[in-house]
Amino acid sequence: MKNVLDKLVKNSRRAIDDGIYNITETLPKSGIDLEKSIRNNKHASLITEIKFSSPAKGDIRPISDPLQIAESMISGGAQALSVLTQPYLFNGSPEYFIKIRKNVKIPLLMKDIMIDKTQIDAAKKMGADYFLLIQALFDKGFVDNIDELIDYGHKNGLKILLEAHTKTEFDNAIRTDADIVGINNRNLDTLEINLETTKQLLENFHKSKIILSESGIESSDDIRFLHNSGADAFLIGTSIMKSSDIENSVSELVNAI
Repeated sequence: MKNVLDKLVKNSRRAIDDGIYNITETLPKSGIDLEKSIRNNKHASLITEIKFSSPAKGDIRPISDPLQIAESMISGGAQALSVLTQPYLFNGSPEYFIKIRKNVKIPLLMKDIMIDKTQIDAAKKMGADYFLLIQALFDKGFVDNIDELIDYGHKNGLKILLEAHTKTEFDNAIRTDADIVGINNRNLDTLEINLETTKQLLENFHKSKIILSESGIESSDDIRFLHNSGADAFLIGTSIMKSSDIENSVSELVNAI
């Protein structure tokens, strides 16, 4: 799949134009300090992701009740949930996010290709605690002014997960006011995954923010490897969404540490 970033940005523009983010109700966020929870957790801190398909994997799980999935993840010990709201390529929906927000108390991340304040407004209305930004979109000129979007999010009471893949992206992300920096083990240009990405970017890194490792995490061994490499928390979607026993899969990964 070529020109992935370009395709993702066009999808978001289409979703904005189609009114996907025109949210009519306003819901409260969790009020839980996720960063504090991660720092105080003796086990692996998981942000588990509800996504039914992706550009990299195609269909991951038949579309079913997102709340039931969310509750299974929480029962397994997830500290926060990432919920896909992008309908195109990901089969996500703000409706899924809203349904989950109305019924769970833990922090929620609005997972989307965020390119516009319209989406941040939607995140606030839906009761998101965090939203995602992708450093590569700014470094490669697909979107302008990352600082403006981060500042806008903060002014609206939201926190930001900013993900990077390369050393340059990571260095740029650390210099922003983003609250958590994610290291995406997937190269968004090729969709290839390498867990060594996290280890390489964190070599000689002196912690200044919570570091989240994302993509390609499937086993307890993966969790331990990434933890020993310096990751504070882990975002896991596909391997859990493919599981026939979501609660048990989450619990095993949580207890890897």
